Amino acid sequence: MKPTLNQMTQWATQAGAILREGFGKEHQIHHKGAIDLVTEMDKKSETYLLEQIRSNFPDHAIMTEESGFLKGDDGACWHIDPLDGTMNYAHSLPIFCVSVAFTEHGKAVMGVVYDPMRDECFAAEHGKGATLNGEPIHVANASRLIDSLLVTGFPVDEGEKRRVSLELFVHLSRITQGVRRMGSAALDMVYVAAGRLDGFWTNSIHSWDIAAGAVIVEEAGGKVTDLLGGSNYLIHPCNVLVANPALHPLLLDEIQKKNSK
Repeated sequence: MKPTLNQMTQWATQAGAILREGFGKEHQIHHKGAIDLVTEMDKKSETYLLEQIRSNFPDHAIMTEESGFLKGDDGACWHIDPLDGTMNYAHSLPIFCVSVAFTEHGKAVMGVVYDPMRDECFAAEHGKGATLNGEPIHVANASRLIDSLLVTGFPVDEGEKRRVSLELFVHLSRITQGVRRMGSAALDMVYVAAGRLDGFWTNSIHSWDIAAGAVIVEEAGGKVTDLLGGSNYLIHPCNVLVANPALHPLLLDEIQKKNSK
């Protein structure tokens, strides 16, 4: 038994309403790392989502940011980020979302990303296309790097992966129209799906950050791979590259050339 996209949409929007209610207020902030935060609102949103999933699908496994891996049927697994963009949220910057994905045997087949501040709900089910508030969306058609606007994210740990990310940021900024860093991987991905941005890449990320966005991008006509061009982007430690089919190989080539140096 699997969920319906309508169920997932209802749960994501209600979790988003919880976040919206707490936005701009003083929060209880805890540090999982030097720049890796969690607030009480992450946990409130997660608690709501877990209650819905466990009451309706008690046998399913769940991967979630704050509670980790909850055992269940490995063939049916949820990947949940109850507040993607916690750093933004903690600083009252209105760029964050709820990300909910359902996977079957390691493949994302349904995903919902809800931005409560803009009331924008991005959703997709495998084979049925992608939508924004019920209307179809598609990736943009840029076919040259110089015509593209990209987005990326950086690992929270200070080390080699962050150094590589910064070097790629500089390199791709020079050969495109620019690179943005918004602080929410799920929103980065669905903005590519909606044609607002042309490509996104990042390394050292978690499956709950990207699983919903992956199916939404694919159903919007985009291509999703890891940074080697393979399909293992949901296997930890995750890394991902998304773009339209024309730009994807160009970005992959630039990333691989830079990483090989």
